Amino acid sequence: MQNIMGKSYQVIDETSWPRAMHCAVFRNSIEPAFCVTFDLDVTNFLKFVREQDYSFTLAMTYAACHAANEIEALRYRFLDGQIVLYDRIDTAFTYLNPETELFKVVSVPMCESIGEYAALARKTADEQEAYFTGPLGNDVFQCSPLPWVSFTSITHTNSGKKDNATPLFDWGKYYQKDGKLMMPFAVQAHHSFVDGLHIGRFAELMQRELDGYLN
Repeated sequence: MQNIMGKSYQVIDETSWPRAMHCAVFRNSIEPAFCVTFDLDVTNFLKFVREQDYSFTLAMTYAACHAANEIEALRYRFLDGQIVLYDRIDTAFTYLNPETELFKVVSVPMCESIGEYAALARKTADEQEAYFTGPLGNDVFQCSPLPWVSFTSITHTNSGKKDNATPLFDWGKYYQKDGKLMMPFAVQAHHSFVDGLHIGRFAELMQRELDGYLN
């Protein structure tokens, strides 16, 4: 286990790593990332957020990143030519300035509880004046809410950096269906590390995460 700026990670030995061949194949693809959109039931979660007077954006960022940290495949990254597995991934999210209608990208470390995170994220976002504070590290999950539309699919800009394996999480406007509040949620991930199987596991875990706050 190695450590950089307080973050621990394991360097993967590709000679014995079961996924080495799959990783190599997808790493050389023209577009190595893929994106999947699915619906989440946010009925209970929205009730919890309103009762606690949390920002839905910040609470959802925590919930998504908390669940994602439980999926090993989402914690792999390329680092200095090597493949590494982080023990914990922090958060980054877009936050709209209502006056300028421009967003800023805010980085906040993961916390032990959603309440602690919501308070720290709010404080950090309100105090950050710059729209961009520099390139994001690859040890974050990037979250970007799109609350104005209930989308069925989404695409992202492509920097052309094939080794950018940072997962992207997006969610849209929730809507009523069969007496429930449903919300589209999208995951973009690097195919070198993540398959559909892992997205399926994350989707199930994400729903349990959202349902668990009122239990």
